[in-house]
Amino acid sequence: MEQHTRRKKWLWLLVTATCALGFLYFNQQTAHAEPTYTIGTGTTFEPYEIESKDGSYDGKNNGIDMDILKAIAKKEHFKYKLKVMGFNAQLQAVQAGQIDGMMAGVSVTDARKATFDFSTPYYNAGEVMAVDKNSKIKSFKDLKGKTVALKAGTTGAIYGESLQKKYDFKIKYFNDSNTMWNDVHNGGTVATFDDGPVLEYGILNGVPLKIVTKPAKTTPVAFAVKKGENQELLHKFNAGLASIKKSGELKQIINKYLNGNAVKTDTASQRTIMGLIKNNKGTLLSGLWMTIELAVLGIICATVLGVILGVMGISDGKALPWTASTITYIFRGLPMMVLAFFIYIGMPDVIGQKIPLFTAGIITLTLNEGAYIGAFVKGGFKAVDREQWEAARSLGLPYNRALWKVIAPQGIKFMIPSFINQFIITLKDTSILSAIGVMELTETGTVIISKNMEGFKVWAIIAVMYLVVITLLTWLSNYVQKRMRV
Repeated sequence: MEQHTRRKKWLWLLVTATCALGFLYFNQQTAHAEPTYTIGTGTTFEPYEIESKDGSYDGKNNGIDMDILKAIAKKEHFKYKLKVMGFNAQLQAVQAGQIDGMMAGVSVTDARKATFDFSTPYYNAGEVMAVDKNSKIKSFKDLKGKTVALKAGTTGAIYGESLQKKYDFKIKYFNDSNTMWNDVHNGGTVATFDDGPVLEYGILNGVPLKIVTKPAKTTPVAFAVKKGENQELLHKFNAGLASIKKSGELKQIINKYLNGNAVKTDTASQRTIMGLIKNNKGTLLSGLWMTIELAVLGIICATVLGVILGVMGISDGKALPWTASTITYIFRGLPMMVLAFFIYIGMPDVIGQKIPLFTAGIITLTLNEGAYIGAFVKGGFKAVDREQWEAARSLGLPYNRALWKVIAPQGIKFMIPSFINQFIITLKDTSILSAIGVMELTETGTVIISKNMEGFKVWAIIAVMYLVVITLLTWLSNYVQKRMRV
C-alpha cells in the first residue's frame, strides 16, 4: 500500500513538472512570436511596387518599397500581410483602421501629417509632366484650354492642381497610373503629372510617353500609419531603415531600380494574346474564381434578404411593408461603389472593428442585389391571383401556411427568370468591388496590364472570360425556364 502511494506521488510530481515545463515553453514561444501586420500597397506604381507574374510580391525584383519592407521585416523580426488596393483606398483604409500601415510610395505632405504619422523618409521624389511621345506639347503654357490627367490623392495630383489656375487647363482624375498613362497616349488627355522615378521606369518598360519638364516639388517618400496608432510598427520600421541605410543596403535597393538594372521588358512573344494567357493563366483563373465565389455567395445571401423583404412587402398592416419599401429604396438608390466604400472604409470607424475585404464585398452585394431581389419577389407573390389567397384562407389555412403552401409555389414560377438574370447582374457587379481592392477578374486585369502595358489585349481576354461565363448562365436560364413550363 505504501509502495503504491509512493508511485502515485512520483507520478503526480512528474505530471506537474511536465505541465510546468510546457507552460514555460508556451510562454517563451508566445513572447518571442513575431507580430504580423497588415500593410497596404498598390499594383501600378512602379518602380515602388512591381508584382511578379503570379500576382505576388515574393520575387527578387518587386520594387523599391517591397524590397525595403522585406529587408526591414527581416531585421526587426516581424511578419506582414499585404493588402493590394488603389492609393485613395489605402489612405482611407489606414484612417479607418482596416490596415496597420501603407507602403506605396507615399509622399510626406503637411496635409497628410494631420492624419498620418510617417517614418523616416527613405527617398526624395520630384513631380514631372509627361505627354504622348508624338505630342508637340513642350511646356505648361501649351496646356491652356486642354485636359490633364491626374491620379487622385497623389502628390502628382496636388502639383497639377496647384498649376491649374495659372495655366488654365482642365483636370480628369484616375485611380491608377496605367489607365492614366493610356488615356494620355490615346488622346483622351494631353498630359499627366506623376513621380519622376515612376514615369522614368514606365517609359523604360514601353510606356509610350515622354517627360518634358524637370523634376519639381521634391518631396520625401515614407512609410505611413494612422496618427497616434501602431507606434510599435513605426518604431520597428525606423530602426530597420536606419540599419539598412547604415549598411548600404538601402542605396543598393534604390539604385537597382533607378539605374535600369531591374527593367522587366517582356519579349514580343510574351505580349501576344496567347503569350499573355500563358504567362498569366494562374492569375486569370484566380481572379475568375474570386468573381464566381463572390457572385455565388453574394446571390445566396441576397436571395435570403430579398425573400425576407418580399414577404414583408406583402404582409398585412403598414409597418412591415413600409420597412421593406424603405430598405429597398435606400439600397437600390445608393451607387454600389459608394456602398462598398461605406462598408469597408466607413463602418469600421463606427463599430470599432475591422471588416475583412471579402466580407465587405459580400455585404455590399447582399444589400445591393438583395434590394432588387426583394422588389421582384414582392411582385412575384402579387402576380398570383387574389382568388388563390381567398381559397386558401377559406379552407382554414393560416396566413403563413397559405403563403408557403399555395402562393409561393405559384409565385416562384414568375420569379425564376428574374433570379437568373439577377445572378448575371451580380456576376458583372463584382467588378465594382475592384475599387476597394478585391482581387476579382477586373482588378486582376488591371494588375496584369500594370506589368506589360498591353491594355487592349488584356481587356479583350477579360471580356471573353466574362462573356463565356455569362453565356453559360444564359443557357442555364433558358433551360430552367423550359423545365418550369413543363
